[in-house]
Amino acid sequence: MYDVIVVGAGPTGSTAAKTLADSHLKVLLVERMKMPRYKSCSGVLIKKSMDLVSRYFGKDVPRSAMCTPTDNRGMIFTDDKGKGYAFEQEGVNIWRSSFDNWLTENAVEAGAEFRDETSAISCEQKSNHIELKLHSDKPYNEQARYVIDCEGVTSVLKRSVLKISPKYITTYQTFNYGKIDLDPHYFYAYLQPELSEYDAWFNVKDDMLVLGVAVKDTSMIAYYYDSFIRYMQDRHALTIDKTVKEEKWLMPHIQAGCNIDYGEGRLLFAGEVAGFLNPMGEGISAGMESGNAAALAIAEHFNAPDSALADYHDRTKMLKTYMERQWHFVTSMAESFKMG
Repeated sequence: MYDVIVVGAGPTGSTAAKTLADSHLKVLLVERMKMPRYKSCSGVLIKKSMDLVSRYFGKDVPRSAMCTPTDNRGMIFTDDKGKGYAFEQEGVNIWRSSFDNWLTENAVEAGAEFRDETSAISCEQKSNHIELKLHSDKPYNEQARYVIDCEGVTSVLKRSVLKISPKYITTYQTFNYGKIDLDPHYFYAYLQPELSEYDAWFNVKDDMLVLGVAVKDTSMIAYYYDSFIRYMQDRHALTIDKTVKEEKWLMPHIQAGCNIDYGEGRLLFAGEVAGFLNPMGEGISAGMESGNAAALAIAEHFNAPDSALADYHDRTKMLKTYMERQWHFVTSMAESFKMG
């Protein structure tokens, strides 16, 4: 019988597992992919994320997790009318595979047990514990007093327990060698509706030009991506010599109200599966903060699941308020966000 099983070894899950292990609880962290695993992401740690890493893990992000240019100096938004806004902020450019693996190693060093290539299939809440069905080489069961689901937007457990199908945004991006007339130390986001159904973006990682678009309708990926490439060619002298990689991913479709699914009984949701995500797609800080809050709530109210869930709700009030402020910020720059 584990005290807590944490599903998903991204920043949310590793933070939760590290916090639980620091609280002297018996923790199992499982991850469906083989580590180090990759996630499509901007790979930019904003100042808030860097501060949370230092607070929760007691050390700074290692250079081995970083890519060039190492320092990110902020974000530049272009609103739906084509006007640009620069927001200067200290940040770090990282590869998610190396960063996530490093966080997981720290959780293990703190005392968490870890299994990769292990999928969560279903769970059943009993009177004083949860029966969790896992699958590695074959299906098997584990028991825990609590489960924290940190698996992200595609969570099997959330769909099976809450019987809901989340709304997705599909992201598509390419990694290219070429040239562009933009400062590589910034992350650029474009909110014009003619370029995407959510946002489009550009940044640089290890000399590769990363260009992407987000859509609600996957059949429109090629249309919007081509429109974005033409826009960058006309406005910023983009030339692509070679495309070396392309990838698609899913993220939650955050809408007005920024609704959160906290969980039920002994099953808590944290990170993207709960809905904790900056409306512009920055999920690392929200994931770490919610993972830590869920873990602390369980450690504080281990023998009282209702109190643990209520405490988790309270501990994330400021995070939800932060998300709502970010929502109002993006709606002020793009009418399409107001319309959902």
